[in-house]
Amino acid sequence: MPENDPNANDPLADLYGRLPDPREAASDGARRRSPSTDESPAAPGPDAPVSRRAARAARAQTGPTAAQTGAPAPAQSTDSVASTPATRTPAPTPAPRADAATPSTPPAAAQPGPTRTPAETARRAAAAEQPTQQIPTTPAEREPALVGAAAAGASAGRTASDGTVPSGSLEDLFTGRAHTDQIGAATPRKPKKRRRAGGWIALGIVLVLIGGLVGGGFALWNTYGDRVQAFLGTGEPLDYEAGIANGEARVTIVAGDTGESVSPKMFDAGVTKASNSLYKYMVDNSVGFTFQPGVYKLQKQMTSEAVIAALRDPANRLDNSVQLREGLTLTQSLDVISEQTGIARADLDAAVADPSQYGVSASSLEGWIFPATYDFDEGVAAKDVIARMVQRTVQSLDQAGVPESDRERILIIASIIEREARNPDDFYKVSRVIENRLQPDNDETHGLLQMDSTAQYGVGEIGAGSSSSSENALTSDNPWNTYIHPGLPVGPIANAGDLAIDAAMHPVDGPWYYFTTVNLSTGETVFSATYADQLKAVDQFQQWCRDNPDGGC
Repeated sequence: MPENDPNANDPLADLYGRLPDPREAASDGARRRSPSTDESPAAPGPDAPVSRRAARAARAQTGPTAAQTGAPAPAQSTDSVASTPATRTPAPTPAPRADAATPSTPPAAAQPGPTRTPAETARRAAAAEQPTQQIPTTPAEREPALVGAAAAGASAGRTASDGTVPSGSLEDLFTGRAHTDQIGAATPRKPKKRRRAGGWIALGIVLVLIGGLVGGGFALWNTYGDRVQAFLGTGEPLDYEAGIANGEARVTIVAGDTGESVSPKMFDAGVTKASNSLYKYMVDNSVGFTFQPGVYKLQKQMTSEAVIAALRDPANRLDNSVQLREGLTLTQSLDVISEQTGIARADLDAAVADPSQYGVSASSLEGWIFPATYDFDEGVAAKDVIARMVQRTVQSLDQAGVPESDRERILIIASIIEREARNPDDFYKVSRVIENRLQPDNDETHGLLQMDSTAQYGVGEIGAGSSSSSENALTSDNPWNTYIHPGLPVGPIANAGDLAIDAAMHPVDGPWYYFTTVNLSTGETVFSATYADQLKAVDQFQQWCRDNPDGGC
């Protein structure tokens, strides 16, 4: 070594001197690839150069290497300093891999061997004492040299404590496949699978939203479906087609009727197609019309436009016609007759004062004015009007097979049925309840009929707009109060039609003693054989009344 070593004062000289010579690494790689030229370098001597520059100068002064002369080299460990953590200096930079050299680089074995200093010889001798390891013979078996955290990860089985594998190598850095920020960087973790619970929650939310949309859609359709169908022209028309009107129908219009109240009458008479046909037509077309009381002669299956035109024509108004509905009292019937015929009410009151002139042995014509539609000649007298209506009642009694001596009794029962039953199907059941309760030996009622309609009639509250009886009606001591007096009331309470008269004559078989209408809108009625069941039905009716405060309870 020269006395004035230019690297003597170089602070990095010692560091570089500790690193293997790249050309030696290349010759080592060549020896690994070729078994015939494989040899191990001699252990460094005590006079080994302490820098690369000194090493190159020493090699220039030496003769042929052992590989050139063919002399065998002593066996030693092929582990480099970088691959043995115990012999590494802090954070060393490993030598380039031998297999990374370009093809133009001459094999190390063809170059003259270096003259080693004693220090280098000693260092190599120490390395030779390490256990010999199997050297990979193919590039696929050799792993890239690592630095920093990557080398530490490799020495620990290439798996870090958090389960990641370090990435990047010095070879990748030299070949351009990685940059310095990637050397030793950990491989990104795979994203964890989402919890299945999150998926179920999302599904539940979607189902709730779909359910809400479906429910809301049904509600909207129920409210606006008719309008949507009418707008799109896809719904069933509410009117009959023009040109198919036929037959004859009569409709009675009373004082105060409007399009909303007349429209259902037209439907019930078979004139229009739906209960709201006429009213909807008037609203949609802004038809202003004042309905005049009277009986009108119309046709069945008319269009709403044709109905309005017919009501405007005075020729269709029957001035001498009367239409009475079922369930009217005698007083109510006289009011309608006077309004529709123009006969003075005083004349009508005089005509009904003596029932015997019509063959009626009762003290009143209550229940004997039959509900029907009548046509009279112009200028008809009040007595002729009443006579015709009483005769129509006798005709119905005879058709039902009622004996003459039993006419008054049947009319009383029929009038109660007419006022109490809400649905035609219940007429014969109500008739059976009346017959069962009138039995004097039954322990349920002890012969008391206990009908609200009779109690209301006795105090003039029938038709007052409430189905429930007042305290006055229930406690008033009058011959129609069946809560106090057993048996039937003293006379009919309203006019009865053909169905009620037939039901009074032919009650259906059944054990019922009670009945209660639990829904005034639909007429649903519950029949009971015991008082306990009757109380349950009463509770059901009271609940309906609470839910429908304007339902007529």
